[in-house]
Amino acid sequence: MATLTEIRWHGRGGQGAKTAALLLADVAFNTGKYVQGFPEYGPERMGAPITAYDRISDQEIRVHSNIYEPDYVAVVDDTLLHGVDVTKGLKESGGILINTDKPKEEIIPLLKGYKGKVYIIDAHKVSMETMGKYFPNTPMLAAMVKISGVMDTEVFLKEMEASLAHKFAKKPEVLAGNMAALKLALEEVH
Repeated sequence: MATLTEIRWHGRGGQGAKTAALLLADVAFNTGKYVQGFPEYGPERMGAPITAYDRISDQEIRVHSNIYEPDYVAVVDDTLLHGVDVTKGLKESGGILINTDKPKEEIIPLLKGYKGKVYIIDAHKVSMETMGKYFPNTPMLAAMVKISGVMDTEVFLKEMEASLAHKFAKKPEVLAGNMAALKLALEEVH
């Protein structure tokens, strides 16, 4: 039986939700999976809400559309909970991952009655501790891999290290901070 995992990312322009979705697809592809990773744009400006998608499967993916009933949702900016229906179509057998420093008890009432699993990570804290700057997409990416189980976390870290080493070949100092953020995020998501 084929396993297909569909993930929808909600963020704001400039926060890296699109980059996280594309990186996840790239890393999953490198492990032999069939993948789709793509953004959906509204007004293209910094701070505007954006949506990105991932499909990851053991078999060829024949559907080519947005994802309307995701298994998992990642919310990179918790202010989106007030204006975007991030749980729309979200399967209760999956879960939602939210970047926030607020307790889960404050977040759950904003999820329109969603009954599935709710995961929280303070990606701001993780990225500031490890990279010294606020890049929420790196910790969110690792947290999504952990909660969704789309790949083994050790394989994920190995593939991400190779990908980031290539991407930042002229800035090797960036690699250590990103890898530290990924590892810390795997511990911090709850």
